[in-house]
Amino acid sequence: MLLKNSRVRVWEVALAPKEAQGWHLHHNPYVVLCLSTSPCHMDWLDGSAARELSETVGGSVYRPVSPVHMLTNDGDAPYLNRLIELLDLGEEACGEPYTAAATAEAGFDEVGEVPAKVVVDEDDVRVQHVTPDAGESYTWHTGAYPALVVDLDLDNPDVTYLEPGESYTLPTKPQRTSGFNLVELRYYRLRN
Repeated sequence: MLLKNSRVRVWEVALAPKEAQGWHLHHNPYVVLCLSTSPCHMDWLDGSAARELSETVGGSVYRPVSPVHMLTNDGDAPYLNRLIELLDLGEEACGEPYTAAATAEAGFDEVGEVPAKVVVDEDDVRVQHVTPDAGESYTWHTGAYPALVVDLDLDNPDVTYLEPGESYTLPTKPQRTSGFNLVELRYYRLRN
C-alpha cells in the first residue's frame, strides 16, 4: 500500500510477464492509473467471458465495485499500475462529514498552454494526464474537492494527497517522463 487515509487507499499492482493475481474483489469503486503496460486479461469467478485489457501509459480507467476477478499479464513485459480505492463511495466510507473550504475550480497557475489531457471525465472522478517536457514544471491547485497527484516516473514514483484549495508544483525532471496523473475526487462537489 502506497497511501492510506480515511478517503482513499492507493495500491501498487505489479505483474511480471505471465504472472496472475489471486482471485479478489473490490468493495469500493476505484481508479486504475497505468504506469507500464503489457497485454492482460481479466477472468471472472462467475464464469463470464474474460475481458481483454488494452491500456496505455498515462491512461486511466474508473471502475465501480466489481465482482470477484483475477488479472493475468499475458505479455512479455511487466505490467504496473496504481489503483486508487475511493473509500467514501464504497463499504468503507468513513462517515466523516466533508466541508468544502475552497470554491474555485481546479487548474494550473501558469498562463498559456499546459500539456494536459483529460483521460477520465465521470461524475465521481476526473483524471488529467500531464506530460511536462524536460526542465518544465507546473503548479496545479485543487478546487472545492480533494485530489491526488500521481507521478508516473518509474524511477521516482510518488503519490500525494491534496486537500481542497492546496497547490502542488510538479517536480522538474531532467528528461521527459511518462508524466503525472491528477485525480480529482469530484463526488465531493456533488454531495456537499
